[in-house]
Amino acid sequence: MTTLFISDLHLDPERPFITELFGRFIDEEASEADALYILGDLFEAWVGDDDPSAAGAFVAEKLRALTASGVPTYFIRGNRDFLLGADYAQRAGMTLLPDPAVILLQGEPALILHGDLLCTDDVAYQQFRAQTRDPRWQAQFLSQPLPARLAFAEQARAASKARYGELLASGMAETIGDVSHTTVQEWFKRYGVRRMIHGHTHRPAIHDHINGESRIVLGDWYEQGSVLRVGENGFDLVSLPAV
Repeated sequence: MTTLFISDLHLDPERPFITELFGRFIDEEASEADALYILGDLFEAWVGDDDPSAAGAFVAEKLRALTASGVPTYFIRGNRDFLLGADYAQRAGMTLLPDPAVILLQGEPALILHGDLLCTDDVAYQQFRAQTRDPRWQAQFLSQPLPARLAFAEQARAASKARYGELLASGMAETIGDVSHTTVQEWFKRYGVRRMIHGHTHRPAIHDHINGESRIVLGDWYEQGSVLRVGENGFDLVSLPAV
């Protein structure tokens, strides 16, 4: 049996083939797994558990059937779906986990997280993250009418794309958009683990660090799928073709 990890699907009406790929993944591979962990950014945007998106309804149906079949599903919020709450999690049959969380994997503790907390060189983003994770900010935002929240999400998405373009033009995208290696080493020590699994950076790889530590970065699902399979034979980070 295998434990599966995915992140950064960014499900969106503009890419219905990725939503279809996710559905096939759930029906086929995930249905045979020990457990499924989704480490954030399942959706491109999430404005509250009353979000009317067709992708949200589709995912809830698929995950509810998966958990009902006996495969537990765990979810860590990402920077795009940090407003996903208990109501939707219950509807989908998912168990919400804190970011970060320590789990037992192949008999050893492993740290799992979305990954944006490791990008400490991006000071502006960390300030924005702290603001939007404040319960008072979230309560105020969620109290707004749904059309206003959807409009805000569109504006935030456009601003994110514009900022990334500016970072590319300045040559800083690779540095600021990736994790801080100093922070990574601090977290290995803080949590007393030798293995870390995260997404967010869209740079799939298995990194071997000093002292025998291993950091596995999950890939995104923009053009294809990406899944980490953990089983008796070790850790296998693979791509899933969309067709």
